Formats: sequence, structure tokens, C-alpha cells
Amino acid sequence: MTGAGDNVLEVRDLSLDFGSTRGRVHALRNVSLAVPRGRIVGLVGESGSGKSTLAVASIGLLAGNAEVVGGEILFEGRDILKMSERELRAIRGRRASMIFQDPMTALNPVRSVATQMIDIQYRDPIPEREKRSRAVAMLGRVGIPDPESRIEGFPHQFSGGMRQRICIAMALLAEPALLLADEPTTALDATLEVQIIGLLRRLQQEIGCSILFVSHHLGTVAELCDDVAVMYAGEVVEHGTVREIFRQPGHPYTQALIECDPGRIPEKTRHLPTIPGEVPDSLHVPPGCIFHERCPRAYARCAEEIPREYPAAGSDAHRARCHLLDPADGGATS
Repeated sequence: MTGAGDNVLEVRDLSLDFGSTRGRVHALRNVSLAVPRGRIVGLVGESGSGKSTLAVASIGLLAGNAEVVGGEILFEGRDILKMSERELRAIRGRRASMIFQDPMTALNPVRSVATQMIDIQYRDPIPEREKRSRAVAMLGRVGIPDPESRIEGFPHQFSGGMRQRICIAMALLAEPALLLADEPTTALDATLEVQIIGLLRRLQQEIGCSILFVSHHLGTVAELCDDVAVMYAGEVVEHGTVREIFRQPGHPYTQALIECDPGRIPEKTRHLPTIPGEVPDSLHVPPGCIFHERCPRAYARCAEEIPREYPAAGSDAHRARCHLLDPADGGATS
């Protein structure tokens, strides 16, 4: 386990609601997560599990109808929930940067790449030509060919993979302490995805930043990340190192996710494995374990009592929220 001083980002018991016409959506509930310095943490789970919400909350980019009802978000030891908007702006783009899922909507389509990359350096009191040189150098580092001339292009003049490289270059231009990557490879084909993953790993090692990598692709997480947190319906149900999670998953939901990975299917088939049932409605969170209605190993206690964290597979750093891991319960088998 890492201490608080070893973590760039530390989320403690965060609960967050969204207001809606149907009522309050309990998007995150008692979420805790740590991103140690110099490590890449993967955040995985089905769509709607709260991954992106947690990522944007980490740098205070929540929508106006969001309300934090409990917990802390510590960035480099300071609680961002207590910061003013001015203090948050001083962090964003300098100490913390974000890569969004769709590079075409993240970039301004009517402004050149040069203009956008120069503008984001507005805090630096250096000549514009030096800012441009830094931008060109960073485009070269992320693999944009002929960056000196291509920097004058507009987003629509680049392929999807090149646009994502530009977004990565912009996010890393200030060499931040924390990079938040919100499913940055989802819109790319498999070949480009491998290239982007390799690029992120290389740049992370060169710059020394930490990365919170949001994805639903287990293979990508296994390839890139050092640690993994598994989210389901607004809760972190398991966390540990990549080796621990993929070799000995402790939570039935994590086990089901791994079993549904198409990469594990040995033969060609028209039928992909799925997890039976539906994700519970966040408007009306059911009692007990959030996964019990879909869990093949659920028993009476699961429907009544919210599980706390227990060590999984004998490791105190690898933990999961599941009654089956409770030594006092004997790991009920019925």
C-alpha cells in the first residue's frame, strides 16, 4: 500500500449525485481510489458504471447539476472540492491534463492546430515563437510526421489517429503531474489503438507523470496499466495490481468481466459471452451488494447488507467488496 504522500490523486469516500427531472441520480457512492506517483491506474467497468464521472470529478469539471454529497478529492495533498474556480484553473492544463474520448470534439474545428497549441500556453511568459517551437517539438514526440508544416493544419485535415496524437501532445505540453485519459482509444481501430497505448507508455516514462486511464477494454488495460480499479454501478468493487486482478480476480463481477473478454474465446463463434441481467437504476439503488441481482454466487446476506472491503487472494493491497471474502462468514458457498 502507498501512503497519502505517495499519491498524486487520492479520492476518499466520494459520493456524488446528479439532479434530474426523475429525481436524484446517485452516480458515485463511497468511491475511494488512489493514483500513486509515476504509475498508471486503469479504471474499468461497463458503460454507465461511473468511470468518466469519476475522472472529470477529479479535476472539478462536473456539470452544473452535479452535487458532491460526501468525501474528498485530494490532488497533491489538497482537496479540490474546497478550491475556488481560480485555484482549479491554475491546476488544469498545468499540473493536471485530460485527454477526451473524441478528438474531433475536443479540438476546435475552425482554428489551426498551431493556434490551439500556442493558446494553451497562455500562462507562460515567453515569446510566441518559443511557444510554437515547443508545440512543434511535442508533435514530433507523439509521432506527427513533418510537424513543422503540419502544425498549421486544421483538425479535419488529420486522420482520427493523428487527431488523438495531437490531443495527447496538447495534454502533455505542460508535463503535468497527472494525466486523465478518458477512453482515448475507443474511436480507433485495433492497429491505431496499439500505437496509442505504446505512445502513452513511452511518454509516461519520459515525463514521469501518473495516468488515470479510463477504459472498458480489458486487454488495453492489461497492456498499459500498473494497477486496476474495477467499477460497477457507481462503486469501486475491486482494486489491485494488474497481475493480481487478472490472475486472481476476487469479485464475481471482475470474474464475469474477464470471462466476457473476446480475447479469451479460443474458437470462432457468433455468440459472445455476456453478463446476465441489467445494471441497477442509479435513481433507486437496491439494498445490499450492488451486484447481487446479477451474481451467480449471491446468497441471503448479499441482498441485505452492503459488503465492506476484504483482502482478496491473500493480499492486503488487493481488495474487493464481497461477502464471499469475509473470513467470519466462511465464504458462503450456497
